[in-house]
Formats: sequence, C-alpha cells, structure tokens
Amino acid sequence: MKQLTTLNQAIFLLLTVLGLTSTVLAQVPKPVDVFGFEPGADYKLAKYNLLMDYYQRLDKASNRVKMVQIGKSVLGKPLMLLMVSSEANMKQLDKWRSISEQLSRAKIDAKQARTLAETGKAVVWIDVGLHASEVAAAQMMPELAYRMATEESTEMKKIRDQVVALLMIEMNPDGLNIVADWYNGNLGTPYETTSPPWLYHHYVGHDNNRDWFTNNMPETKAVSEVLYNQWYPQIVYNQHQTSPAWTRIFIPPFANPVNPHIHPGVTSGVNMVGSAMASRFAMKKMPGVVSQLRFSMWWNGGMRTVPYFHNQIGILTETAHATPSPRFYPPDSLPKTVGVGVTAATDGTEIFYANPWKGGESHFRDAVNYMEEASMATLVLAADKREEFLYNIYQMGRDAIEAVGKTKPYAYVIPADQWDKGEAINLINMLRQSGVEVNKATQPFQANNISYPAGGYIIYGAQAFIPYVMDLMEKQVHPNQRLYPGGPPIPPYDLAGWTLPMQMGVKVNRVDAGFAATTSPVTGMAAAETGEVATSAGYGYQLSRKENASVMAVNQLLSQGESVFIGSADANSFFIQKGANTESSVKKLAAELGLRFTALDSKPASGITPLKLPKVGLYKSWVANMDEGWTRWFLESYGFPVDTLHDADIAKKDLSAYSAIIIPDQSVKEILNGHTPNTMPAQYTGGLGLGGTLALSQYVNNGGMLVTFDEASDFAIELLGLPVKNVTDGLSNQQFYIPGSLIRTTIDTRNALAAGMQPEVAAAFSNSRAFDIVRQRREGEGGKETIKAAPEPTVELIASYAKKDLLMSGWALNEDKYIAGKAAVLRAHQNKGSVVLFGFRPQFRGQPRATYKLIFNALYESTLPKTAGSTTGKSE
Repeated sequence: MKQLTTLNQAIFLLLTVLGLTSTVLAQVPKPVDVFGFEPGADYKLAKYNLLMDYYQRLDKASNRVKMVQIGKSVLGKPLMLLMVSSEANMKQLDKWRSISEQLSRAKIDAKQARTLAETGKAVVWIDVGLHASEVAAAQMMPELAYRMATEESTEMKKIRDQVVALLMIEMNPDGLNIVADWYNGNLGTPYETTSPPWLYHHYVGHDNNRDWFTNNMPETKAVSEVLYNQWYPQIVYNQHQTSPAWTRIFIPPFANPVNPHIHPGVTSGVNMVGSAMASRFAMKKMPGVVSQLRFSMWWNGGMRTVPYFHNQIGILTETAHATPSPRFYPPDSLPKTVGVGVTAATDGTEIFYANPWKGGESHFRDAVNYMEEASMATLVLAADKREEFLYNIYQMGRDAIEAVGKTKPYAYVIPADQWDKGEAINLINMLRQSGVEVNKATQPFQANNISYPAGGYIIYGAQAFIPYVMDLMEKQVHPNQRLYPGGPPIPPYDLAGWTLPMQMGVKVNRVDAGFAATTSPVTGMAAAETGEVATSAGYGYQLSRKENASVMAVNQLLSQGESVFIGSADANSFFIQKGANTESSVKKLAAELGLRFTALDSKPASGITPLKLPKVGLYKSWVANMDEGWTRWFLESYGFPVDTLHDADIAKKDLSAYSAIIIPDQSVKEILNGHTPNTMPAQYTGGLGLGGTLALSQYVNNGGMLVTFDEASDFAIELLGLPVKNVTDGLSNQQFYIPGSLIRTTIDTRNALAAGMQPEVAAAFSNSRAFDIVRQRREGEGGKETIKAAPEPTVELIASYAKKDLLMSGWALNEDKYIAGKAAVLRAHQNKGSVVLFGFRPQFRGQPRATYKLIFNALYESTLPKTAGSTTGKSE
C-alpha cells in the first residue's frame, strides 16, 4: 500500500511537471504571433524593432534563453546576443564560459584539459544579418531560437544539454532597417528587388565584413570582444546569401588555397561541419548544395576567417534567394555548369555538387529553410562531438605554444621609438581587441643583440593565438594559382596581402631566440602615455607632423579658433601661436593623444603660413560606394568638416565654399552616368554628366583642389584633360595583375604634400593605377627632332612605386614590367587650382595608416593662398 502511494505520488509529480512544462511552452510566443506572418513569407520583412519585440518576449517567457546587450551599432541601436541552452546549463553560464576560455588559451596541462573537455559544453556562435541586403537569415533566426527554446525532440534535447548557443540575432541592425524600408517602399513597383542607393552600413556597407582585424567599427569591436576575450567559441558560423547562380546554398569545404598559419585541425574541422551540412541536406532531399567554389581559407580579416587564426572553426554559407520576392528558374534553361572561373557541372557527376537543383519556383521561405537546416546540422555536430571540439581547441593552442623556437617566434618586439607612436598603440589595440596577450617592458632589455629602452611592447610567442599574430606581422606570399598551366590567374578571395606593420608604418622586430625582460601585462586596451607640454613657451608650441594624431589635435585647435601655422623651412612641424586658452587646450590634447608639444620661444624666422580648417566636399554617387563610406568615416574620425555632395549638388551648388572636393574610388561610368534610367526610381538615376563635370572643371580653374582616389583618377584625367596617363589602362589580368597586395612606394619628402611622411611606405594596391606624365613627343618616323622643347607640364611627383622589389606582401603579376618607377601620387595644376591624383586608395578600409598623411597634407594645402600654375615640388 505504501509502495502504491509512493508510485501515485511519483505519477502525480510527473504529471505536474509535464503540465508545468506544457504551460511554459504554451506561453512562449511563436514568431508568427508577433510578426503577423511566418518568417520567410513572400513579400514580408520584419524590421529590427519587430525582431527585438519578439526576442524580448522569448527571453521573458523561457528560462532556456537569456538576452544580453554587447554593444551599440554605429547609429546607436543595441547589439543583442541571445544565449540558448538547457535550464540547468543556463544556471551555470559562467562555468561553461570559463571552461571554454581555459581550453582556448591552452595554459593548463593536458590532464586538466581532458577533465574540462569531459565536463564542459560546446560553445557555438551563429550570427545573421552582417550584410543587410542578405535578408533571409535575420528572418530565420527567430524561428531557430523558438525551436531551440521549445522543441522537445531527442535531437534538440541533446543540443540543449551539450551546447551553449550564442545567437547573434542581428549584426547590422541599422542596415536591416535601411534595406527593409527600401524594399517595402518599392514593393509592387518595378524596383522592389533593387538595392538601396546608399550604403546599408552607415560608413562601410558590405565592407563591415572586411573590418575584423582592424576593428574600426563599433559592431566589429563588440563582437570581437565576445569571440576572443569572453566566450571563445569552438565554432563560429557566419551566414550569408550570395550563392552561385542556379544553386541553393554554398557550404564548406572551401576552395584553395589555405593559409599556412591556420592549424590543419581547423581546416579538417571546417570540412567536418561542411560534411555534416551536406549529409543533412541530402537526407532531407534538399538539392543544390555546392562546395569548393570561390571562397578560400587564405584571407585574414573577415568574420569567419579571423576565427581560423584563433583555432576556431569558421563557417561560411552562402544561401540563394536574397529577396522576399519569388522567382522562377525555367528548368529548360539549366546551365551546364555553375560558378565563375572554377566551375561545377550540373549533371550530378561532381563530388561537391552531387545533387544539382534543377530550377522551378524559388521562394524566400526556401532560403529560410536552408539556413535553418545548416544551423541545425552545425548544432547537432557540436552536440555529438562536444568533447572532441573542446579538447581539439586546447590541443591546437598547445601546438602553437610548443612550436615557439621551432616554427613560431619567441616574441615580437614593438620598440618605444617609432615614427608615429600613436599608430604603434593602435596596432597593439587591434591585437588586444582580438584577444592577443601583450606585455609592456618596464625596464630596458636586450634581444637579438639590440638594446631596447623601457616603454616598448612585447608579444610573446607562447600563446594560443600566435598564428593570428604571425599572420598580421609577417609578409604574405600568396600561391600563383592558374585555371590551367599558362592560363589566366585565379584571383584570391579578397586580398592576397595585408601585413599590418607595413600598412601602418610601425617598426616591429621578430625575435626567434629567447631573452629576458621585465614586463607587465597589458590589461584591456593600451593607452597612449600622457604627452609632454613645454612649461615655458614664449611664442607658442611646435608639434610634429609625423603623428597622425597631430591632425586630430590641430583640427580641434583650429575649430576652437586657435592660430596654427605651417612653415616652409620646417615642413614637418605645426606651429601653434599662444593665446589666452592655448595652454590648457594643448595640455588636454597631450593627455588624450600622447602628443609632445615643444616650446617655441619666438616666431620662426622663416616664413610660416596660417592654416584654416579645411572644409571638404565629399562626392557621393547614387550608386552606393563603400570607398565613399570609408572616406567619410576617415574624415570625421580626424575632425575634418565634411559635406556630402550628390550629383545635383556638384552641378548646382556654389562649390567655392569648399577648399577641397574628394571623389573616392569609383568607375568613370558610375561617376559620369550613375544608374541607367528606368533601372531605379528616377530621382536616383544619372550621374555627374556634362553639367557636373563642367562645374568641377570650373571649381579647379578658380582655385579649388580636387582629390581623387584610385579609379576616380581616371575620371579626372579623362574629363579634365590632364597631362597624365594611367599606364595600367587596357592591360588584361594575364598581362598585369595585383588583386590586393602591398606595393613598395617611395615618397618625395621635399614636397609639401609629403610632410611628415616616411621615405618609404606600403601602398594598398587593389587593381589600382600607376601614372606617366604626358609630354610632347619629339620623335617621328624613327628619328629624333631637335625643335625647341615645349613647356614642361605643371605636374608634381609626390610618390612613385619603387624601381625594384615592389611586392612587399601578397601576390603580383608583372609588376616590375608595368609599374616599377611609375608615379603613384601626382598633383596636376590647372590655372589657379589643382588635382591630386592617387593611383591607389590611401585610406583603404581604414588599414594603411602610413599613407593617411598624404590626404591630410593635401587638405591642409587646399586652404593656402593659390597661385596660377604654381608648383611646390619638382615635376617629373
């Protein structure tokens, strides 16, 4: 009888628990309950506020979910991370986070690591919405989160028990709203599937996936903090939506090459996740799954590639159908192959395209389904191989640490003595943001028979993330891949070379042998040491132009009404005349920026010219342009007043208000013609046209300065009739090709536009340009003429590509033949004004800090008095 009572009580308790569970699940809202439509419904997009509404309700309703804010977007929207696991796991999140950190950092012994791997939980990151035009993932995530929180299948229970999922529910909330507003505003018109005529990230658009080692954007900083300083996931899954035409989804394995700094365990782990996805799609009869096209494992700097160098398995998928509008693919139009360059056959004979999609109806929901199943495949694999993934990340970290003195350096030393000390601090903080351990020397020390003073930084090789450090510090040597022997080159996915010390002009010394140094660890971010301010400055202060931060200081002083000058005898200094509030201002700037203001007892004997704060006009085409966004970010970061100038503004506005106008890198066709009529709403079609071009010509002739970057320089040359030729024009990729590398560039430091520059820098050359100055020909019919020479073109040479050893990092084809010794930066004078032509992008993605000053100097020069046809350096 007592046993029966106990049994009844157990049954009652079980029913009660089941009843409570059912009640809780009944209270958890489905996405459709909040949206009013199913995720992935045709013609429907949930905006960020609607998504947030749903996630807040889910967070409140389920004890398997916790939502936290990790930062803010560039426009101030919250960046939210959703953590999902079992109820028991959610009560011990810090325990699982700590285990993940200890295994990733690999400072413990193998026995401890094995114990932690046995008890820990796999940590899997899945993000959506980085590229806001790829809209399906953000719509899919609420459904995935709901399933993970409520589904009681054996599969899902195991996922919750064995995995802590970090769901980044929207990487670019600003962009989601931009794209959704554009789509909804054009729904039912011929333009409903067009892209907005402006960037879907306020500054960098699509390049928000090109910012993952410089961490310039707030979104990148926030996510990097979670990945590399807090949670250390074993798998990082980054979802995208640019599948090759006539496929449904691209999944790993990736294309060649693989970066040699990546542990082979990462590569095999990537392939394992890709195989799990492929198997799940095959069993669920979901065709069109392709691999090994285009996307490689070489480049560092993307959301899914930076994890590789942290021993994390980085996953990229690219899913088809990036619009809520349905499409139809006529089955009788199925191409024989898919892909560009490297292709896969569509007849079912390809290993990595074994089940081709044959066409037919395509709907937005299809994309949601493929993304959801790819996410589930990743989570199931992580649950099944939880212990293996946890121990493997430890083992890869130990392998890196134990390779010190063999294939890995003992340390990198960043000396205190730098051309630009501020950029050395910036380099340190880029590494710190990505979890790299850095120490500061508190006493003088010796390494490699070099004496170093205190104050420098040491990055020891005995750390799990040393592959990441090596990849950023050392030159890249990209393989020379061809479609077939002697055939056209296979372009690298994105860049071939990116070495940061080269780009930033920072001196870094590799040390292979051990040495002793007294150091203290850098915690958080490194701060610039408070600069010096002269205590007795009769006339004022002198400030070096070598530091990029000096420009921030000068622009603040100018905006406050202080008197700042540049000199002719000492072009590498700013001169600041002392006023009533100058001393307090420079002390504040010295403390914030680490600058040194030396005493200027009397007015310089040689001529000095007063500076004005430049007012910059930045051309912005209705063809959304990432280089325009990067330029705007760059100018605003350094305190330059900047106005956006659209096509109509250029044609109709009084341009004399601007000391300089910048046209960022963009094709001549897009600048001149913009969107073709009837391809976009009428107000966003057309370009500068004849009227805008004439207005720019008059602006220059009347004394204005036009600054053009990279491809925009072709526009200036052709439309303004400059005596300059782009020597790369018309060359095929088989003749000359530099798809994204660092090219050795020499600077004429005598030129005013080169003030503060190092004599040699790395130019970020990405399908860029080189120039010749056009002179009168004095040859004909094989003979040379002895007639009187025509006047020399009034063109100044500011920078030129080196005459030998051009390639500093990356890959290049026939660079010596076509651009060696050619001009890289010129200033062409026209009447009272001038055009500064950059053959490359000196602010490319915010990375080449060593070439920033070429822009600063041009902008400051634009405020100085104009003289018709004058030059400030030699012509070539």
